[in-house]
Amino acid sequence: MKHNIFIKALLCASLIFSSHFSSLNSQVLSLDSCLALARRNNVDIRTSQIEIEKAREVKAQVYTKYFPQVQLSALGYYAANPLLNFGIEDVQSSDMREILEALYESVAAAGSDIKKEVTMMKKGVSGSLVLAQPLYTGGRIATGNRLAELGVEAAELQSEIQIRDIIENIESSYYLIIALQQKEATVSSALALIDSLDRTVQSALANGLVTRSDALQIQLKRNEMLANQQQLASGIRLSKRLLCCQIGIDYSDALSFSDPSLVAPPPLSFSYSTVGDSLRPETRLLQLSVEAEELNRRMTLGESLPQLTLLGSAYYGNIMKTNPTGNAVALLSLSVPLTSWWETSHKLRQHDIRIAEARMKQEHLTHMMSLEEEKAYSDMIDSYMLLKSDSAALDVAQENYRLADLNYKAGVAMISDVLQAHTLLLQAQNAITDRRTTYIMARRRLLDLQRSRN
Repeated sequence: MKHNIFIKALLCASLIFSSHFSSLNSQVLSLDSCLALARRNNVDIRTSQIEIEKAREVKAQVYTKYFPQVQLSALGYYAANPLLNFGIEDVQSSDMREILEALYESVAAAGSDIKKEVTMMKKGVSGSLVLAQPLYTGGRIATGNRLAELGVEAAELQSEIQIRDIIENIESSYYLIIALQQKEATVSSALALIDSLDRTVQSALANGLVTRSDALQIQLKRNEMLANQQQLASGIRLSKRLLCCQIGIDYSDALSFSDPSLVAPPPLSFSYSTVGDSLRPETRLLQLSVEAEELNRRMTLGESLPQLTLLGSAYYGNIMKTNPTGNAVALLSLSVPLTSWWETSHKLRQHDIRIAEARMKQEHLTHMMSLEEEKAYSDMIDSYMLLKSDSAALDVAQENYRLADLNYKAGVAMISDVLQAHTLLLQAQNAITDRRTTYIMARRRLLDLQRSRN
């Protein structure tokens, strides 16, 4: 009894482990899950986030210029011989030297321990504190901080643009896989039709109703379908590897992607009047380039304006004297660059030219972006109309194959007519798959552009 219980428990554990192991090895990813993985793992997206952090650190670094610059220093020394050594023998005047000798002897006779030489600066230590507070720098500190803020905003906008482009590439790769899988399913269905037709021909051949040529034609058609199936399998495998690289996961043969059957939603609406007024990231980035050049002009102008700085210095030590002493000094420094206006005037003109150039590029690229959105809308509408046309062509191809098959079974058509109708049907099915993929991608492209300007 206990042995049976143990066996049942072991079987349950093995089933749980096997189901868990299979779930780890077979993973089904939707488009949303692919995009979520890309936002977390894609190298380019992560690099763009690092660029934002770097810009924020630059902003924090420039902000420190508002505060005083404090420098603390210390000095210590010890000399083998005193740096200053002066005695009676060092006096140049002989008369003065005789007077000092007489004074020294009289003082020494009175019991004083005064020495004939004076030594100074054999050892000592000191410490100093210097403080510099800029009061006016021609507006360069405030302008520099504004430039740093623009740098952070520009990094965020560039990251937004890069993420949008990466998402578009991932969507293209994803729908390419779905389209290839759809074509593979179409080929599998075509092979089933070929097999059904082959059984009919083989039965007719056994009864002497058809020739061996009909069977050979079917065999050739099957070989063609098998070759197409192999090409599609290779394309799917390579496309999956590419998508795995884009979303930052390891490739696995068990990895599969959910098939939305390429459902084609209705076209998006479009308003021409709002295109030029949109604030897409690219538009704001162009505005930032103009603002940054204007701020650079202010920085250049600030270099030629008066500079006012408050300086403070404090000292304490015994470098010169035996007993430690200290002092403090406050200074107000005013610097006026008188001879730099000539050079600065040319620099300012250069900045004016750059500002005009940036505005011209902004206007041109704004029109180009408007044209880009209009083209995306046109591509979507054109693809939608061609999709409807291909849908009608597919209905015709299906009816043509049905009639060819009936006529062949009735003996009024040849096997080549059936195979030709089958080829046209397969082409129509693949064409509708390509057209749906093109339309869905065109629609998503327009949707991404509309989202980026809202």
